[in-house]
Amino acid sequence: MTAADRCDRCGAQAYVRVLLASGGELLFCAHHGREHRDALREVARDIQDESRKLASTSPTAPVDER
Repeated sequence: MTAADRCDRCGAQAYVRVLLASGGELLFCAHHGREHRDALREVARDIQDESRKLASTSPTAPVDER
């Protein structure tokens, strides 16, 4: 997924892509992906969760990038 992919619920950057058994696709931010995880598992053919990328992101920019 890229930074251009947006959550279908709130518009934030998407980190979870759900391929539905019916053939559709949904995108969710990490928050909404977690919130709806159980319901999504019931209708998903595949769930791609890249929310772990958030843990590796520095909370502040290095001094030379400010």
